[in-house]
Amino acid sequence: MASKDGTSKFGESELLACSRAGDTAAFGRLVELYADRVVTVCARMVRDRGVAEDLAQEAFVKAWQSLASFDGRSAFYTWLYRIAMNLCLSERRRPRRVVNMADEGLANRRESGEALPGDAAELKEEHARVLTALAELDEEHRAVVVLRDVQGLDYEEIAGILGVPRGTVKSRLHRGRMELRERLRVQGAEGPRGHV
Repeated sequence: MASKDGTSKFGESELLACSRAGDTAAFGRLVELYADRVVTVCARMVRDRGVAEDLAQEAFVKAWQSLASFDGRSAFYTWLYRIAMNLCLSERRRPRRVVNMADEGLANRRESGEALPGDAAELKEEHARVLTALAELDEEHRAVVVLRDVQGLDYEEIAGILGVPRGTVKSRLHRGRMELRERLRVQGAEGPRGHV
């Protein structure tokens, strides 16, 4: 049976069953399937690619160690994202140096040979503005905005990851988007570094 990306002869449920039986190769395949998505969500939460990769790795280790407790009431990636989000929220409570993800993102795109649409400087500035505004949101609102608008998860998945009711997800998303929009509006009115 093919996985969602068509690269495995086993589907997620088969990989989970094998992993629960102690097959580390099967769990390694699950890590391959979700590593990029988990690192991306962690990076959006902590704004440091290196820390995000460490947190994603820690999330997979915790998932492996707790696999027997995974009851299957949610999708595996929902359970995994919840582990990763909890680690990110714990990490955000620790003081840390912030890395400009806009610079890193553009560098990664250049290294991969991906063309930069439009003016690279303008794109970089806009990306930095959005990341700055996103980082200024409180943790609850940032988590929901990242999971919905960056990762594209639905309300039920987000509710499962964060362990809150669907209605709470909707209200946090609405407030988070409104706050983000306002922060971007103020940044745009002030211009770079607070100049009008």
